Amino acid sequence: MTSDGSDIIVSVEKSDFTVEIATTGELKALRSVMILGPTRAREFRVNQLTIEKMVDEGTVVKKDDFIASLDKSELFGKLSDGQNNLDSETAQYEQAKLDTALTLRQERDNILNLDYNVEQRKLVLEQSQYEPPATIKQNEYDLQKAKRDMDQAKQNYEIKYNQALAKMAERTARLRKEEREFQAMNDLLGEFTITAPQDGMVIYQTNWDGNKIAEGSQISAWNPVVATLPDLTEMQSITYVNEVEIRKVKVGQEVKIGLDAFPEKKFTGKVTRVANVGQQRPNSDAKVFEVEILVNENDDVMRPAMTTSNTILAQELKDVVHVPLEAVHVHNDSINYVYLNNGAKQEVKLGLANYDEVVVEMGLEEGDKVYLSIPNWGEKDQSIRLLEALNGKRNLEEEEEKAPAARNAGPKQGPGGRPAAGQKGKRNSSAS
Repeated sequence: MTSDGSDIIVSVEKSDFTVEIATTGELKALRSVMILGPTRAREFRVNQLTIEKMVDEGTVVKKDDFIASLDKSELFGKLSDGQNNLDSETAQYEQAKLDTALTLRQERDNILNLDYNVEQRKLVLEQSQYEPPATIKQNEYDLQKAKRDMDQAKQNYEIKYNQALAKMAERTARLRKEEREFQAMNDLLGEFTITAPQDGMVIYQTNWDGNKIAEGSQISAWNPVVATLPDLTEMQSITYVNEVEIRKVKVGQEVKIGLDAFPEKKFTGKVTRVANVGQQRPNSDAKVFEVEILVNENDDVMRPAMTTSNTILAQELKDVVHVPLEAVHVHNDSINYVYLNNGAKQEVKLGLANYDEVVVEMGLEEGDKVYLSIPNWGEKDQSIRLLEALNGKRNLEEEEEKAPAARNAGPKQGPGGRPAAGQKGKRNSSAS
């Protein structure tokens, strides 16, 4: 870099050229285990669960350590109702048992009495063998009727016995159902105290409104996620790229990563996912696309939600000519040019650009020297061109104004298109 008075001159370089995209992101564990509240609460129509107490976010816990406790008051009400239902069903079951036993006992007694009656009729028939035929016939009829009554009683007993079995099976099923529900509610009560499923660091879930779960927050029984236990051995940086630059980002591109909390720490990564659909971020008018970057290294200082600075290597060209962006000027929004140190203005064809420099595809060679800004003589040249343009415009306007007057100043014509009187003499005298 050299200086020409107040103007700075730089040499045109030919070397490797990179296009980088700088973004801010946030660390997140690649894998994590979800810590859930009661998953069966909705079975008992408990749809909203309020957190009473919880450990601080970022707490390192061991398996089965306490994480949070939920308000049990609604479930206690369900337990009370369940106990009442169970007691009522137990009482009905016992009553059905007693009724069934009594009914069947009466039926058995009736069959026994009918059996005695049959034996009695048999004895009467045997003793009436010397009686008149009509008496013997009547005793035979009485015996047949007694046997028929006993057969009907046995059949009735069989039917009532099966009815009793069906009724007791129904009462037993109802009782077992109430017992299972009551036991399930008691088991669910234990799930209202949430413990860690494994070792890790507690990171609380973020609600739909962007706020993290805290004491007093409610979680839904349909999505009872309270917190996560991230695996800190593999981390990723979640960042967002503006829609203007997202076309440059591809899966597999290398990334340089820094931590705002530890500026001295430097890491590398690789783009693993680029979202297909953009989104509107809070407090921003521009659309952005989510990009996931896998961090290659592992370090104990890394924690979820840490702010990261990401530099994505979008493109890299080998051995190309490039100049600083300040050295390139635009004419009429279409022609790009630079000022050479030999006093010439050189048109150039541009290629890729990054935040500082731009590739020159045609117009310059390595070693050429260009001005970083418009030099003094360039400003004078521009002033002269501007003045000439203004003068040319002024002359054109004057000519346009004179044109109608010149047409009006031509020779007047008389009838038949001949010059009017006096015009001819003037013209001849001037010719002479």
